[in-house]
Amino acid sequence: MDHLVLEIGLAVILIALVGLLAAKIRFSVIPFYILIGMAVGPHALHVGILDFRFIHSSELIEFMGRLGVLFLLFYLGLEFSVGRLIKSGRNIAVGGTIYILINFTLGLLFGFANGFPVAETLVMAGITTISSSAIVAKVLVDLKRTANPETEMILGIIMYEDIFLAVYLSVLSGLVLSDSSSVGGVLLSASYSLGFMLLFLIVGRKAAPLLNKLFDIRSNELFLLLVFGLLFFVAGFSETLHVAEAIGALLFGLVLAETNHMKRIEHMILPFRDFFGALFFFSFGLTIDPFALGGAVWLAIGAVALTLVGNFVAGMLAGKSAGLAPKSSSNIGLTIVSRGEFSIIVANLGAAAALEAILQPFAALYVLILAILGPLLTKESKLIFKGLNKVFRWEKPKLPKEPVPAKESAGS
Repeated sequence: MDHLVLEIGLAVILIALVGLLAAKIRFSVIPFYILIGMAVGPHALHVGILDFRFIHSSELIEFMGRLGVLFLLFYLGLEFSVGRLIKSGRNIAVGGTIYILINFTLGLLFGFANGFPVAETLVMAGITTISSSAIVAKVLVDLKRTANPETEMILGIIMYEDIFLAVYLSVLSGLVLSDSSSVGGVLLSASYSLGFMLLFLIVGRKAAPLLNKLFDIRSNELFLLLVFGLLFFVAGFSETLHVAEAIGALLFGLVLAETNHMKRIEHMILPFRDFFGALFFFSFGLTIDPFALGGAVWLAIGAVALTLVGNFVAGMLAGKSAGLAPKSSSNIGLTIVSRGEFSIIVANLGAAAALEAILQPFAALYVLILAILGPLLTKESKLIFKGLNKVFRWEKPKLPKEPVPAKESAGS
């Protein structure tokens, strides 16, 4: 008998319970959602009608998780705006290049240092370079940092990484799957991605008056249907042009942030963001088999340590290039250190090419550790910067103000 609805209900209850636990101890909910997903799944128990393996519902949970990424990035775009992003175009290009160069180079060095062949090293570098847009979006919203000065750079780097990923996957698939890569095909793929992003932002900003009229709908039902329809269409269409559907959702949110209906959309989309976002992290945990991670433990820990250092240095340099304060610059590296869905995509490409089997458990464990550390480091970024600043002296401590001498009395 198909227990699809029962399994979905069980999954949501588990997510809610660990969410309550996280709130009780005042910790980020993201690691809890991932860990409860790992604790159940194909290797879990089946007790009567309660099937913790989620066999019947796995595909639906995965699909709802994809929707969660769209809602997370769409909401983040609403909190921002196209205007602010365009003004920071040059800084984003410089900062994104710095970030990619440092992290990708460290990934290559780590792979070769551990004796991996060229193909495996290229896959490993891809796994360790790309941030998780879903986790970054969740953390920024949860910690109410969308208005921070460094958020422009963080969003810009996320979009820059997507362009890099589109190009890199084209090259990597050509190298590991067919031992060849067409330069023309790679350039065409990159131009499609970049051209679509720029065109969408420019046209979307000019279309603000038209969008104001289009969304001038009294009925909340019809209003929400139109928003959802356009969101899914734009995200899906982006995917056909080799731009991640999550980035398409972000772009659409950036465009709607320029309209008069932004606050209404934001208010109505909030419950969907939280519900489907939680399911994304749970579904991500379902894909990780904890019993298959043993052989990759030390390899993953080494990569995590290298990523933490490289990310922080890249964030500091990217922030400095944009004229940000050291404290804001440190927030960049600490916020985008999480790895997730994109790293798994690169690892799956390695599996499709029948490369060394350790790449899969390595990617799973590496992503899991950084998915847990990332939100924690972001939350404690002030404390981390304060400690490091005592050593590196990026910001001089403020001297106490001298007391103002009291005025002498008239009779003295």
